[in-house]
Parts: sequence; structure tokens; C-alpha cells
Amino acid sequence: MPTLVLIRHGQSAWNLENRFTGWWDVNLTDQGVREAREAGVAMAAAGLDFDIGFTSVQTRAIKTLNIALEAMGRLWLPLEKDWQLNERHYGGLTGLDKAETAALHGDDQVHVWRRSFDVPPPPSEAGGKYDMTHDRRYAGIAVPSSESLKDTIERVLPYWDSRIAPELRAGKRVVISAHGNSLRALVKHLSGISDADIASLEIPTGKPIVYQLDDDLNAVERYYLHERNAN
Repeated sequence: MPTLVLIRHGQSAWNLENRFTGWWDVNLTDQGVREAREAGVAMAAAGLDFDIGFTSVQTRAIKTLNIALEAMGRLWLPLEKDWQLNERHYGGLTGLDKAETAALHGDDQVHVWRRSFDVPPPPSEAGGKYDMTHDRRYAGIAVPSSESLKDTIERVLPYWDSRIAPELRAGKRVVISAHGNSLRALVKHLSGISDADIASLEIPTGKPIVYQLDDDLNAVERYYLHERNAN
């Protein structure tokens, strides 16, 4: 059976500061580095191994994958980076403190922006502080002004179908380091989670999710590695 492991990046500077991050590029904290290293140690101890890795073009996800693979002695594995695995674009919320935003707009409105399936946050300001349209990583790409989870799924799944699924079908063992919402998109797809139920799924930083898939890439089993190791 094909093996797939998903890892949300380790704690980032804006995770620590409780700020909306989205496409803005921030680094790992010292704790995030430890989480990435511990993920690699745990995967090696569990006998997991990989043939190829995928990640976004955001520093926190790339570093997490590199640190984890280094801990496994697999830093030499081929990797592919693509913007379609980026975090959801938080638009005009980017950079804002989550608690202050809730105080300003109300908990209910912020909950809708964060957790609804198809309601995007307010759009980002063109030419504003967090405008990513001129970043070299996104040359030739129509950078969104904001994204709902539905929007995120609509860019993640074509990449899954075109690049990742063929590797799994060819028998490759795959690891993906990405973000809370791009990984929620994959978990929703692989585990058949409804639009309503996906709202309550929270993926912790630095904790590998292991999937055992059948030959049609349907989920046979899904578990967090740290929970399996604890039993």
C-alpha cells in the first residue's frame, strides 16, 4: 500500500505571536525547529522512509521538511516546491493579531473568516505592506487577494492530481510539508470529510500524519505518529 506522510510546518514566528500569516513568509521559531527535528527522529524511529518530498514555496514549510529529512539522514531526497501547496491567503487579515481582530470585529465574524468553508476574509490592499504580487516566487501567477478554504482546495487538488498522486501510484513513498489549510484540503479529500465537518479539524504544528492508502489512493488508515507511538 502506498505510504503518505503529511507534516504541518513547525511553529512559526507569527504562530507564536498569534497573527494571521497566510502567504506572508515568516521563519520558524526555535520551538518550530525542535518540532521539525523531533518529527524526523520520530519518523525514522517508526521505520518510515521516503522516495520524494513536496512542499510549498514558503520558508517555514521548506525548512521543516529539510530539518526533518536531515534528522532521518535523507536530506539528499529529491524535493519539489510549488505555490499550490501554500497556506491559504488571509487577504486583509494578514499580519493582524487574532485576538485584537476578534475584539474589533467580534468573535463570530472572525470565526466565519477563519473556519467557514467558502467565505473568504476581506481582500488584501493592492500595493499594501503585505502585497505579494511582485514576489519572484509568484511571477506569472495571479496572486489571490484572499482565499476561503474552498478556494484553497481548488488550487491544491489539481496539484495533487497532476504531481503527487502519480508518484504514489508508481509506488513512491511520499512526504508533504505544508500548512494548516493546504493540508486540511488534502485530509478533506483523502478522508472524505464533509464541508461542515472540516471546519472543526485543526492540524497541530510539527506532528506527522501517516496515511496508508489503497491502490486507488483511498484512505485505509490515518493516524498521528505521536499518538501511535504513545500507545
